[in-house]
This record gives sequence, C-alpha cells and structure tokens, in this order.
Amino acid sequence: MTPEFVHRYVPGSNGRTLLLLHGTGGDENDLLGLGRELDPEAALLSPRGKVLENGMPRFFRRLAEGVFDLEDLRMRTGELAQFLDRAAEQYGFDQRRVVAAGYSNGANIAASLLLRHPGLLSGAILYRPMLPFEPETQPDLHDVRVWMGAGRADRVIPAGSAQKLQSVLVAAGAEVTFYWHPGGHELGQGDLTNARVWLGAINPPPDVSGS
Repeated sequence: MTPEFVHRYVPGSNGRTLLLLHGTGGDENDLLGLGRELDPEAALLSPRGKVLENGMPRFFRRLAEGVFDLEDLRMRTGELAQFLDRAAEQYGFDQRRVVAAGYSNGANIAASLLLRHPGLLSGAILYRPMLPFEPETQPDLHDVRVWMGAGRADRVIPAGSAQKLQSVLVAAGAEVTFYWHPGGHELGQGDLTNARVWLGAINPPPDVSGS
C-alpha cells in the first residue's frame, strides 16, 4: 500500500468541498487562501503531491518540460482518486459536491481525474492547464462544469494545449468556460475574480438553514 497523501482538511458549512491541487514546488498549504477566496464557506481538502522533482513536490513525474511520464500519471491519478474516496469517508463530505481547483501541475492532474474517473468530480477550476494525455475512449462528462484559465503570454504551457484540453472536455459533454488572462503562467486578479463568479453560479449550495 502506498503512503497516504500529506494533506490539510478545513471543514466548511455549505456542502461543497474544494479539492485544492498545488503546482510544482507547492504543498498542502499553498492554495488554502485561494480556496477560501473562491468559496468562503466550502470545505477545503488540500493534498501534497508525492513525487519530488529536485526536491519540489509534484503530483506526477515528467520527462521534460511539457512531456509527462504517462504511466506514472495514470498511477498517480488512481492514487488521488482513492485518496478522495477515503477522505470523503473520513471527513464525511458529499462526494457529489467536490470541485477541484488546481494550478499548473495540479490543474493537469485534475484534468486527468476528469478524463480517467468521470463522475468523481462535479466540476473543476483549472489554472494554466494543458491536455495531460489523449484519452483512448471518450469519458462521459455530461453534467460536469469546468472553468479554465490560460495566459496569453504563458511560456510554460505549449501554445494551444489548453484549448486542446478544452476541445476534449467539450467533446466529452462537459460545459466549459474559458478565460484568457493577458499575462503569463502566474495567476492574476482576473483569474480569481472570474473563477469565483463562475463557482458561485454553478451547483448552488443547498439552503442549509432549512428555510
């Protein structure tokens, strides 16, 4: 059995859980502030990637910039899916209300979760993603909503790769909102504002007051 993910869990009050997935060199604390800004009342589940690249945590191996170890990606995606199942049992959150929010490497494994484990996530916020792999069979992503944010001046993500991911998700039935940030790979205020508005409009939390 592989070691469990080091992670942080912060309880919420509105029934939604944000699965926070950091970029290369980040950890389980990196996106907690972002998650709270995206949804102040959501539960936050933030694992640390288990792969080290020159001492920097990642969620899966890569062979070069933009070239992924696809077998490792498949295995690590499965591990993350199992972790989410166990975390839902441990913390008692509704797995039907989980939205991933990932940046760069974290966005890419979130995309891999969508493609390999359809039905696991109700939605995803993907900051600076690329298509992690070409799916052999098309998943059914109807009823899944995705927000994607790409940088027009991004020198890390290969040109057109984010739009290729968008096309794959749309073909699988997902409802995709695409946002162009005028800058590069770093996040800007527009990324946060647009994703927060989008998140507030989808899968609205139930009225927990009972009124």
